[in-house]
Amino acid sequence: MAQNCLHCMKYLMFVFNLLFWLGGCGILGVGIWLAVTQGNFATLSSSFPSLSAANILIATGSIVMIVGFLGCIGAIKENKYLLLSFFIVLLIIFLVELIVVTLFFIYTDKIDRYAQQDLKKGLHLYGTEGNIGLTNAWSIIQTDFRCCGVANYTDWFEVYNATRVPDSCCLEFSENCGLHSPGTWWKSPCYDTVKIWLHENLLAVGIFGLCTALVQILGLTFAMTMYCQMAKTDTYYA
Repeated sequence: MAQNCLHCMKYLMFVFNLLFWLGGCGILGVGIWLAVTQGNFATLSSSFPSLSAANILIATGSIVMIVGFLGCIGAIKENKYLLLSFFIVLLIIFLVELIVVTLFFIYTDKIDRYAQQDLKKGLHLYGTEGNIGLTNAWSIIQTDFRCCGVANYTDWFEVYNATRVPDSCCLEFSENCGLHSPGTWWKSPCYDTVKIWLHENLLAVGIFGLCTALVQILGLTFAMTMYCQMAKTDTYYA
């Protein structure tokens, strides 16, 4: 009975981690594609220029692949040490995520202030050489969210040393339309507009976060159950 239970757990664990590994491959692939085709896409921070969507996806995909690989090999080979390594790595990731989320809610106001200051500094890199990712990101955000600047359109005046804004701020896009009067520009602040959009989609974000946590807990449960079952089996046959 114990052997049958172990075999069943073995294949469940293998399938679970195979899907986990394939998901990591997909995330890594998207990250590499973004890095190759879009440069440092969605790099808005001047303090952390490497914190781009492409780099985050590449790092996330690589970690998921490594964790999935450990789980797959550990399960199919019935290797206690690999299973324990899988459990420890996944547990560390889960705890780090938990700490980050907790700190985010505790220091929300401070994070808000720092983020706005950092984004305003990043505006000075807009359109400069080597910052195509930041330039593209701001253009897309201002066009899609119909906003201009971090707090308001006057943020751009400090960048250009004049009363003008990027063309992506215009109500109706045309070349050099950012040189026209403020009446032709979006008035909504991008920071608050994006925050409102996130709040409106909080349910989807919450469901995604909950599903991620459940998958990790399921992986931890599978790994520890199989590890304990193998330990019992080894003791029995010893």
